[in-house]
Amino acid sequence: MDAAGPRSSLRGALCSLLLTLMLFSFACKACKKVIFNIPSKLEADKMVGRVNLKECLRSADLIQLSDPDFRVLDDGSVYTANTIVLSDEKRSFTLWLSDTKKQTRKEITVLLEHQKKVLRKRHTKETVLRRSKRRWAPIPCSMQENSLGPFPLFLQQVQSDAAQNYTVFYSISGRGVDQEPLNLFFIEKDTGNLFCTRPVDREEYDIFDLIAYASTADGYSADLPLPLPIRVEDENDNHPLFTEQIYNFEVPESSKLGTTVGVVCATDRDEPDTMHTRLKYSILEQTPRSPGIFSVHPKTGVITIVSNYLDREVVDKYKLIMKVQDMDGQFFGLMSTSTCLITVKDSNDNAPAFKENTYEVSVEENAFNVEILRIPIEDKDLINTANWRANFTILKGNENGHFKISTDKKTNEGVLCVVKPLNYEENNQVILEIGVGNEAPFSRDSTLRTTTMNRALVTVHVKDQDEGPECNPAAQYVRIKENSVVGSNVNGYKAYDPETKSSNGLRYKKLHDPEGWITIDEISGSIKTSKILDREAAIPRNNLYNITVLATDKDGRSCTGTLVVNVEDVNDNAPKILQDYLVVCKPKMGYTDISAVDPDEPIHGAPFYFSLANTSPEINKIWTLSKINDTAARLTYQKNADFQEYNIPITVKDRAGQSATKTLRVNLCDCTHPSQCVVTKRSAGASLGKWAILAILLGIALLFSVLLTLVCGVVGAKKKKGFPEDLAQQNLIISNTEAPGDDKVCSGNGFMTQTVNNSSQGLCGTMGSGVKNGGQEIIEMVKGGHQTLESCRGHHHTLDSCRGGHVEMDNSRYTYSEWHNFTQPRLHEDSIRGHTG
Repeated sequence: MDAAGPRSSLRGALCSLLLTLMLFSFACKACKKVIFNIPSKLEADKMVGRVNLKECLRSADLIQLSDPDFRVLDDGSVYTANTIVLSDEKRSFTLWLSDTKKQTRKEITVLLEHQKKVLRKRHTKETVLRRSKRRWAPIPCSMQENSLGPFPLFLQQVQSDAAQNYTVFYSISGRGVDQEPLNLFFIEKDTGNLFCTRPVDREEYDIFDLIAYASTADGYSADLPLPLPIRVEDENDNHPLFTEQIYNFEVPESSKLGTTVGVVCATDRDEPDTMHTRLKYSILEQTPRSPGIFSVHPKTGVITIVSNYLDREVVDKYKLIMKVQDMDGQFFGLMSTSTCLITVKDSNDNAPAFKENTYEVSVEENAFNVEILRIPIEDKDLINTANWRANFTILKGNENGHFKISTDKKTNEGVLCVVKPLNYEENNQVILEIGVGNEAPFSRDSTLRTTTMNRALVTVHVKDQDEGPECNPAAQYVRIKENSVVGSNVNGYKAYDPETKSSNGLRYKKLHDPEGWITIDEISGSIKTSKILDREAAIPRNNLYNITVLATDKDGRSCTGTLVVNVEDVNDNAPKILQDYLVVCKPKMGYTDISAVDPDEPIHGAPFYFSLANTSPEINKIWTLSKINDTAARLTYQKNADFQEYNIPITVKDRAGQSATKTLRVNLCDCTHPSQCVVTKRSAGASLGKWAILAILLGIALLFSVLLTLVCGVVGAKKKKGFPEDLAQQNLIISNTEAPGDDKVCSGNGFMTQTVNNSSQGLCGTMGSGVKNGGQEIIEMVKGGHQTLESCRGHHHTLDSCRGGHVEMDNSRYTYSEWHNFTQPRLHEDSIRGHTG
């Protein structure tokens, strides 16, 4: 046993040493590697475990991770940043702790493991070891709101089955520990007992989500972090409160039963869906008290009408004291009150009524725009509203429109006026039935609406007056044929005395006669024509000619009327062709249309008959007429017609035989549009005017040329000098040079002549250019018509640039030999006469 004793003590010492070495090894590795057991899949923002950072590097102020799928808090708690799936059994990442001030850095390796159960074949003699599932306890936990303690108040004990094999230390984190409210909960490190330090208000914090940790002394996480929710049980400590202290509602007085007036609402801060927040509404008091008109729904707070006694004219405002109580209205529930003011709005439930049913009034006849009666009414509805303002109507007796009734906006009275003169002789008494209503429609039941129009009778007595003559009807009609002989008698205007119904003693006078066609007899009022009436000349409206007549009685009272003369038409006008001059473009236009009008009435007008008058056989061969409609005809020419202006006499006749003939000027022109022919005609006229002036100037120049020739002949005879033979033949010099020449010669007849290549002077304007034609020189003689400057200067310009004017030339051309044969004998004869003279 001794030997055994030392062996046994040695064995114990070795075990103690081995355990110490193991603990030391664990302490050294704690700062280098941390192992967490996690499930194969973790969602984002889930806690993996907690690393003891202070034991590794207490002064660390910077924490970094090598894996972006994780994040670490300042207390060492490691959370997933993304969803993590462990495809392998292990996963690791590195955590660096740095002290930036001391330039110190330590590294921690975090290893994530997922242990899979490995099934292996065992021998029958082997002992089966069964391991129960590691778990935390307990999980559910709650505490009473506003607890009275004693504090610290024990809540529960947290235990981990890892405590069976290791020395486990417990800790917690979360709101109420290291987050606001701080230090509300704490846990005993060794026992796991959880305590609360003070009362909690559920309305401020309804639940605390704590996290419990179990770790060994060396920082090894003995188990997964445990979510530890602590729920605060509600206490009925809050009164329900109305959303408003005073509610204001309006309701029409004509509202039916069940009409919603308004809704009151209350809130309770206690836990929803519990008896603490189950509210019940009621009416504590109504002012005035009787009768009870309103009711409130106990659950919804909707106030409705439950009585038919709502009448603004009796009570226009109600005050309700509203109560709300939790615990579903039980006597021990908490309650509060509010005030509800209900204003009754006016409705048109009171019809206006006349103060009297009958009225009598008198008015002078012929008076108008005068007020004759004011009719007061009574209405109980709200003053100066549409329910109170009256609308008056004349129901009967105003068929002729003599009366009008309106409402005085200030007094709400009916104002009856005469707007059209009354006639005592026609009716000396008028009975009016007046009705009254409101601007707004009546709001009572439809069965009562028949009684809302109150009625009153107004008797109007018409007073007789001694009146002047009456022109009635104001417009009287007579008929006179136009072209009637002067002095024709016609019935005139008749006025009468309304008292005697007679025209005796009245005098008539013409006030207005636009054309002075008639005279009026002063005593009888009959009229006579003073001129021949021409319906077409006066152009009356609808063949009516108005004459204003004044009728006067013996007392000087008068009236005016209108004598309307209907001028009867006579067929005294022949139809007239509207066109005078027509242009027809051949061959584009094969015809032209003409039309006619007749100022007489249609009975004496169309249809018209068109025909060619006594025309020459040439016109009849070329032109034909055909009918288009009742007022137009078509003038057509033959294809072989020449371009020229034709004078075509055409006769047009109306249905009664009145006819007229008119000569049309028709220009058959070679054009595409008539306007082109008009332009050509105008330009030709302008050219002809210039030629007339030019002809006069040329005549004067020719006269001076003859006189100059005679003078030259006389002077030559005196000097006994004649023209040499060769000089007579040099009256025209042809310049064959390409450039313009300036050779000049005095011809045998005394004209100063310039070659055709120079600017036109002398006879250059009457002579063309020399052109070589097969070696023979040809001179163009200009006799008239348009000639270009090519014949004068060899360039394409008009002759105006040569002579300074617009000259028209012929195309007649003569050879030099012909010109020489024509001028030489005549020049020779002039020379002989000069010598003999």
